[in-house]
Amino acid sequence: MGELGFSSSSSFTTFRFADFVVVLCLVLNAVVICNGGKTSSFVRKVEKTIDMPLDSDVFQVPPGYNAPQQVHITQGDHVGEAVIVSWVTVDEPGSNTVLYWSENSNKKKKAEGKFNTYKFYNYTSGYIHHCTIRNLEFNTKYYYVVGIGHTERKFWFTTPPEVGIDVPYTFGLIGDLGQSFDSNRTLTHYEMNGQKGQAVLFVGDLSYADNYPNHDNVRWDTWARFVERSVAYQPWIWTAGNHEIDFAPEIGETKPFKPFLHRYHVPYKASESTSPLWYSIKRASAYIIILSSYSAYGKYTPQYQWLENELPKVNRSETPWLIVLMHSPWYNSYNYHYMEGETMRVMYEPWFVKYSVDVVFAGHVHAYERSERVSNIAYNVINGLCTPVKDQSAPVYITIGDGGNLEGLANNMTEPQPPYSAYREASFGHAMFDIKNRTHAYYSWHRNQDGYAVEADTVWFFNRYWRQMVDSTN
Repeated sequence: MGELGFSSSSSFTTFRFADFVVVLCLVLNAVVICNGGKTSSFVRKVEKTIDMPLDSDVFQVPPGYNAPQQVHITQGDHVGEAVIVSWVTVDEPGSNTVLYWSENSNKKKKAEGKFNTYKFYNYTSGYIHHCTIRNLEFNTKYYYVVGIGHTERKFWFTTPPEVGIDVPYTFGLIGDLGQSFDSNRTLTHYEMNGQKGQAVLFVGDLSYADNYPNHDNVRWDTWARFVERSVAYQPWIWTAGNHEIDFAPEIGETKPFKPFLHRYHVPYKASESTSPLWYSIKRASAYIIILSSYSAYGKYTPQYQWLENELPKVNRSETPWLIVLMHSPWYNSYNYHYMEGETMRVMYEPWFVKYSVDVVFAGHVHAYERSERVSNIAYNVINGLCTPVKDQSAPVYITIGDGGNLEGLANNMTEPQPPYSAYREASFGHAMFDIKNRTHAYYSWHRNQDGYAVEADTVWFFNRYWRQMVDSTN
């Protein structure tokens, strides 16, 4: 009998062994299907989330007559050569002028802006100024002054490197921040992070003013003074969440997003968007698309048509990293807001896979979760296939709605953990997305309870266009 031969008497044994292998495979497969990734063993001390009192130092009004307050900046064009500077004056409109100069020059320049005001129920806003500084040099530190003629305040920012294929850049990730003591811990934790984020990708739910009686818009003012210490010095890229809707017909307010749109301007026209609620920017080696979970997104709607035209414009030989921001997550294994993003996923997920989106950041669920690369685009009413499957052309979905707002943590998870979920934890924190080059980016999530250098969850991203390698952590 040869090495591979079997006598007739051994065939029964061989058959039984084959049966055993099949059964074993089925059992192992069942294990894979029923169990997902890692649910953190970290147990956060259960404490009530409490708002900081209105006399807290983080809400302090700057001294001086008509002193500019609530100063914040964001990118002002599509490629990073412009910055939108915004601030509020209370006593009178004051000057719309921004005085600015580069670190290596004594020549001071001026840019002129405009102001607006709005009313919301029994609240009247201050004078909200917006000024776009254009034609800036890349990778340059600039100083700027607002409040010309009364109480002047001086800040600075650094422009991004010129858009390019191998340009490193570090983004911070924050969502659902609010203005509680935990919110302050999150912002402090981000500021002290040794990786030093250069801009913040903010995934929605800013002030939570709508959680207070009559949507108390004073809370928009306090929140903006609270975050000024960061957003006056580096751009925050804004995404609108459900707490920005501010739709309150019971008090006569029927215009959605009214306070948000008056206060936070974005360069939506530069990407040919028809609304500031969805737009795109390029920054260093990243192409960032911001979507609105709470605006119409069905077929033939303006948002749908814009995204359909926008995705083919992304040149991965110029901006290799394709990042999408939205508020409501598509993949979520918590019992909070479960499947709220499902209809949007059905509409847009095939495009995300087709165009090899690298990562999608969302908020809404007040906890942390990172998915595997999965898609659920096979489903239709004929084949009935409706289970997410591994798909290396799909993005990683990360929920980062753990900023620390008054509503507290989402700690009720679905069990068992589904296969698409790689890591989840009910803790407050922030994340960093550190682009190294066209092929690699290092991602880390940091819980507030840890030291500044501690990374609670990490993963190396391989770019979906330039290096489509398996980067699963399971």
